[in-house]
Amino acid sequence: MGAVRAAQRGARVAVIERERMGGVCLNRGCIPTKTIIASVNALRKAREAEKYGIRIEGEVSTDPEVVWKRKEKVVDTLVRGVLSLLKSHGITLIRGCASFEASDRINVETEGGASNIVGAKKVVIATGSSPAALPGIEPDGRAVLTSDDVLAKPHVPKSLIIVGAGAIGMEFAGIFAGLGSAVAIVEMLPRPLPNEDEDVSALIAREYKKQKIKIITSEKIEILHKTETGVRAELSGGAVIDAETVLVSVGRAFNTEGLGLEAAGIVVGKRGEIPVNDKMETGAAGVYAVGDVVGGPMLAHVASAGGIVAADNAMGADRVLDLRVLPACTYTHPEVASVGLREYEARENGVDIEVGKFPLRALGMAHAVGEMSGEIKVVANASGKVLGVHIVGAGANSLIHEAALAVKLGLTVNEWASIIHAHPSMSEALVEAAEDVTGSAINLPKRKK
Repeated sequence: MGAVRAAQRGARVAVIERERMGGVCLNRGCIPTKTIIASVNALRKAREAEKYGIRIEGEVSTDPEVVWKRKEKVVDTLVRGVLSLLKSHGITLIRGCASFEASDRINVETEGGASNIVGAKKVVIATGSSPAALPGIEPDGRAVLTSDDVLAKPHVPKSLIIVGAGAIGMEFAGIFAGLGSAVAIVEMLPRPLPNEDEDVSALIAREYKKQKIKIITSEKIEILHKTETGVRAELSGGAVIDAETVLVSVGRAFNTEGLGLEAAGIVVGKRGEIPVNDKMETGAAGVYAVGDVVGGPMLAHVASAGGIVAADNAMGADRVLDLRVLPACTYTHPEVASVGLREYEARENGVDIEVGKFPLRALGMAHAVGEMSGEIKVVANASGKVLGVHIVGAGANSLIHEAALAVKLGLTVNEWASIIHAHPSMSEALVEAAEDVTGSAINLPKRKK
């Protein structure tokens, strides 16, 4: 995105890439996982077809080979789209590994071992991240896997232990449970999706229990044995779990090794990240860094926004990356999305708040489409200004953007609720949750005093 914006502003732009275009998101993250999730959701609907009056004769089953081939086809199509986009803007693509010779000189080594020096007045680092490892649970590509390994081959294990109940771990849990694996998640923190609102964590934990996904919190794997049939995990609480495979999903590591940052005058931070200011500027003049590698929220839309800010500033603008209103989405079933303050954050900061909630089970459209699991929660201050919105339910990843506008514009719950929403629609639940802040939700029973 940054390369396109710089080209739009008249720069002569080159992109250096050693792998397929599109980075982690397109090749090993957002797009491939959501493509597989779409297959799992189609399977779920097929198995529930009879309740919609649709009769499917015979057994409904999956073919992982076809699911993964479809994933690759989607990724390949979008990679070609990125290449076409760069070409249309006159952007040069240079294949190879890049490292700094100086802040304005990049050495590019090709696969054949040849080197080429590329000079630039401005440089943007966007090297991303890789799956992080845990001591004692090192990936081996067989019994212990990373998310990259899982996406690379179409195998659905009979049983699976997932280490980490963050967004990535929870999404893969839904994928493999949906495809037939017996899934157990081990999380060292007290709740799944620990960065979300506490009510969201509790709700998604209940939904996963219905899907027979076992979530073990406040524990960790002390010892992992490899056996003839897979692995045996000894947990800190004394329990033992046998499984075919372990998926390590404990975050991401910054891709800074081999970049020659010292030659550019850049010193990495304590966690290995590249420090930047809100203009995406590093400590070296003319060098910017964006995306996962800077250590902020590791989200593709943050990387894209940062790339555009960096490109604009490189071309003479004076912009900052504003992350105060940042939607976050987790593609579990049901989906999770949030923006703004969580209830516990507001209370910890001493903010006087009111909370409104609306269960999707009380919504007509949710009944019509058969997606009644979930809830919308609105956090507002004492004067009714919307501070945060948290959604669990079908379409949460789309609904959250209206909520983001409400937070961004500083709407009160009354102002938000005054906007007429189409009926029937899932978005009506946003209005009902906003109205519940003041106890005036139309489709909820009268509050008890």
